[in-house]
Amino acid sequence: MTYPPPLYDGATGEISATYRPDGTAPELVYPNGTRVHYLSTGASTGGLFGLYRWECGPEVTGPEPHFHRSIAESFYILSGTMRIYDGGRWVDAEPGDYVHVPAGGIHAFKNKSGAPASMLLHFSPGAPREGYFEGLVRVAQMDEEERAAFYRDHDNHWLT
Repeated sequence: MTYPPPLYDGATGEISATYRPDGTAPELVYPNGTRVHYLSTGASTGGLFGLYRWECGPEVTGPEPHFHRSIAESFYILSGTMRIYDGGRWVDAEPGDYVHVPAGGIHAFKNKSGAPASMLLHFSPGAPREGYFEGLVRVAQMDEEERAAFYRDHDNHWLT
């Protein structure tokens, strides 16, 4: 395996890093209290990846088994215990545990621990997942056709 083609052709480098201090308010807070921090979006990384911090409370939350055709998704547990479905079994992932799901890989996650949990979600390439996260609050108000279009437009393919 070799390195990909250069993304930068300059001779001296440039000042372009992004700093986000701890304590920055989340970009999205769901009615159940789950907080989503948009650390790096596909737009901010030139489509290379998206990275989000997902913080949920003690209630059961998370999607059912599904897959994506165009993106890989990875989970890195920061705190608490998150149940991750790897396509064959549910794993109780704890701080420091990592799960990578290639495009087409069946997966799901649930907080069933009864305690708060947080994790990093990484998507590659950097699809516009913000629209998906923000649209989830409206799914219950969508009719069947609108819901199917929403999931199709956001590359979520449910098994059930």
